Amino acid sequence: MRASPRLLALVGGAAALATGTAAAAIAVTAQQRRAAESQTGERLGDLAPDRSSTVAAEDGTPLCVSEIEPAEGKAELTVVGVHGFALSQRSWHFQRRDFAALSLPRVRQVYYDHRGHGLSGAANEETSTIEQLARDLDTVLRTVVPDGPIVLMGHSMGGMVIMELAQHNPELFDERVRGVALIATAAGEVGRKGLPRGLLSKYNPVTRGVGGLAGWQPGLVELVRAAGGQLTRQAVRWLAFGPRPVPSPVVDLLMEMLAVTPVRGLVNFVGTLGSHNRYAALAGLKHAHVLVVGGDSDRFTPFSHAERIAVELPDAELARVRGAGHMVHLEQPELVNSHLIDLLQRCAGVDSMSSSRRIWRWLSG
Repeated sequence: MRASPRLLALVGGAAALATGTAAAAIAVTAQQRRAAESQTGERLGDLAPDRSSTVAAEDGTPLCVSEIEPAEGKAELTVVGVHGFALSQRSWHFQRRDFAALSLPRVRQVYYDHRGHGLSGAANEETSTIEQLARDLDTVLRTVVPDGPIVLMGHSMGGMVIMELAQHNPELFDERVRGVALIATAAGEVGRKGLPRGLLSKYNPVTRGVGGLAGWQPGLVELVRAAGGQLTRQAVRWLAFGPRPVPSPVVDLLMEMLAVTPVRGLVNFVGTLGSHNRYAALAGLKHAHVLVVGGDSDRFTPFSHAERIAVELPDAELARVRGAGHMVHLEQPELVNSHLIDLLQRCAGVDSMSSSRRIWRWLSG
């Protein structure tokens, strides 16, 4: 039995005949190699783009954008990564690395930092809203992805931004957005389940502004505090990931991203996250292939949020990543990428064999 195009792409594109067992062994080898790289000094989040640019948002705020072309040939799709709260485009390290080697399909990649995050310009209280971030995404797309099919990939707050964009610009989703990946996110009711309040008393707040957040999402309070250096590495590890071992460089990357984003700016986003309710906006995704990914140890957006989105979008694929936390795409990138590459192949019209899907489910254990 021949290994699927997606599986071959993930292990370097080698043309080979393999039984399901042999293909699984190849995939295990790739997984072990990447784990070893992470443990032995691979610098995460520092992959050089083919192009870097600054896109001016509608109010002039500079947005830092990176573009990556496929290793060979012309891209069939452009995948755009929309990162989460308190993070940056660096959080897509493993997706960016693996997608660059794809040949089935060949993809162009675009990543950017939200205003108030990473290397982009600051946000003020008035512009720290999901609505504004969706307009920023619209501007990025019109500037650096003016034509061709698009796959949008959103993590956490990034998924919320994509939902708002679908409501703000439905024509884009009717005409050009072929696929959407919603990773560790929610369409509403973001704080119905959060961290125990007892955790809050263990750390001193860095600003009085986080107090209003504690009532509906104590987990985000702790993430804000982490950005202010008020949490230990061990606490950040517990908050963001599941119980399985996580390579030290992955935790380092998260700590670095938290250190870059100003706490005062993060506090400005509290209101928009708390009022987020875009179940109605999900209807705007009906023409796209949709993948919903969640970790069942997510302390910020529990897996029940992914299940609720899947109920609203019955044709979507729902992927449960066992033992993974909120940073699921950093924590278990092999499994998440297998789902994402399935999505890319569906959007590009590339057939994939069900055997590869079984192999990757087996790898997730």
